[in-house]
Amino acid sequence: MSDKKLNAKVALVTGGADGIGRAIAERYIREGARVAIADINATAVQKTAQEIGAVAWTVDITNRESVANMLDAVEAQLGTVSVLVNNAAVFNLAPLSEITDEQYHSVFNVNVYGVLFTMQAVANRMIEAGIKGKIINMASQAGRRGEPLVAVYCASKAAVISLTQSAGLALVKHGINVNGISPGVVDTPMWQTVDAQFAKYENLEIGEKKKAVGLAVPFGRMGQVEDLTGAAVFLASEDSDYVVAQTLNVDGGNWMS
Repeated sequence: MSDKKLNAKVALVTGGADGIGRAIAERYIREGARVAIADINATAVQKTAQEIGAVAWTVDITNRESVANMLDAVEAQLGTVSVLVNNAAVFNLAPLSEITDEQYHSVFNVNVYGVLFTMQAVANRMIEAGIKGKIINMASQAGRRGEPLVAVYCASKAAVISLTQSAGLALVKHGINVNGISPGVVDTPMWQTVDAQFAKYENLEIGEKKKAVGLAVPFGRMGQVEDLTGAAVFLASEDSDYVVAQTLNVDGGNWMS
């Protein structure tokens, strides 16, 4: 018997071209899953798929037809998805007095609308196929609290935590576990943008904010993408069958709930 935890699973990871999504996809492959990664960046997702041995698909998760087409393609190549990692997300920050309609909609369209309707589309196909699946929504420690410059992003990730709770309760009767992961500060390519935006609004040098938040983590450093993969495997495996509607903090001790 294989000791791989995800044998025979078909996993779909959105936002899988780099960062946390890529790390989870790589770990799932090592654990025996057949993996599709999806991303809006067509070039990057194809390159990553070739490097890690996954199937790639370009998707806009704010477009429900695009999501349906992605699922059709994944099913044709790998079979019905039994594990979804709802990882695609965007970040922006601004003082409350300067938040624009465009900033609000750009964040909520991806982080909330995209997460909800990707989850819905995958869950409906799981139910139709009689699959007892796992859905993992990527939240954030930002969804646990407010931040002066990050109102929209914090609100969007709080919505992800709430959606995870509601969906978990709705879908468990179908044998589908919905849970979430709440990372803390993680050293990904996105942090270059985050750091630059904080530098602008807090009058900091580039790199200063990133260094400060890393030092503030009780564990003693920023998270690395690999730090998230163990929780992602646990929540995708049979080990988490009795875990429902929870969002697990994986943040080096930054937040306790």
